[in-house]
Amino acid sequence: MGSARIISSSLVQAQDKNGRFIITTNNEYKTSTCHILCNNQGALFVHAIADNTTVKDILQSNHVPSLVRSFFPLNGVKNHEGTLKPLLAVQVTELVDGFFIGCTLNHAVADGKSFWHLVNSWAEISRGRNKPSKLPSLERVFLNGVEPPIQFHFTKESELEEQQPSPPERFFNFTKEKISQLKAKVNDEAGTVKISSLQVVLAYLWRSVIRCMRDCDPQEEVSYLFAVGARPRLVPPLPEDYFGNAAVIGGVTMTAEKLLEGGKCAFDMNKMIASYTDEKVRSHCASWVRDPIFFKLRSVANYNSLVTSSSPRFDVYGWGKPVGVRSGGANKHNGKISVFAGVEEGSIDIEVSLPFEILEALENDPEFMDAVSN
Repeated sequence: MGSARIISSSLVQAQDKNGRFIITTNNEYKTSTCHILCNNQGALFVHAIADNTTVKDILQSNHVPSLVRSFFPLNGVKNHEGTLKPLLAVQVTELVDGFFIGCTLNHAVADGKSFWHLVNSWAEISRGRNKPSKLPSLERVFLNGVEPPIQFHFTKESELEEQQPSPPERFFNFTKEKISQLKAKVNDEAGTVKISSLQVVLAYLWRSVIRCMRDCDPQEEVSYLFAVGARPRLVPPLPEDYFGNAAVIGGVTMTAEKLLEGGKCAFDMNKMIASYTDEKVRSHCASWVRDPIFFKLRSVANYNSLVTSSSPRFDVYGWGKPVGVRSGGANKHNGKISVFAGVEEGSIDIEVSLPFEILEALENDPEFMDAVSN
């Protein structure tokens, strides 16, 4: 169980993940507050063996096998259950010819950037370092003079819902060369050089998904939502390794007809993201504190509203030569798009959760598949 000892060394640097949530209710105002009690109850570590499964069984198919979800701990656990359940869990599954490392972190504790900082700290210690090369910044930041604790409306009953089966998932890979071609074309059409590789790829995917929805009304509004990182946008900026949630949700909305005309959807994505200045991020946070609303993926992700999580900028291959990455079943709804750095440098992997008929239509769409590597 050396891995368990090593990850415990990583957690010494961020002891909040060893604790549990404390939710306190104010019956007079019908509000609640939440904090982490660092009581050292610990993270969960699971060692499992899948003696009939090979690495090829997982990676050979572009469709994600349902077995993969069993390689992640705490499936089906809600954020608020962190009062009793671990805030962090790791499962190392031995395959016939390799290992699958599944990590689960309560999203109320931290965002993707912090998550991968933790994973890479663990990888560094497992390679022999005494401590991570970059320690997390645990100093808390409350913008615009906000005084903790933040009051919000919450009841466990309001979070009860019927568990929905996870939709089918399909992996698509965009090579560095194809991305460069798409990026040059889109920037040239928009008369700019500012549209990023990721914005180009997501706009291409968005347009393709809507094109493959045969019953989509041309005048129907379609949306694409993103988590916009706030760390570098604040003045002064937050530390790069600030541990916590430091992102805001932004989006682009237009009619299906306008989207399918092409041209400016990637430019609109770029413009929306660039609009999140220090002033806008602070205004967003102040507005949320006045009226806290919990972002629920199930309420926004669907066939005509895509939502992207993760980023190809995250280092997901901290242990060495990359083989592949897959995500678990948490927060999987129709319209959820997960993005990762591809195995080959400069490539991008996209994990798409959509009904089978739309995934099949994408696979049979010559225009879309022309940009995808199989």
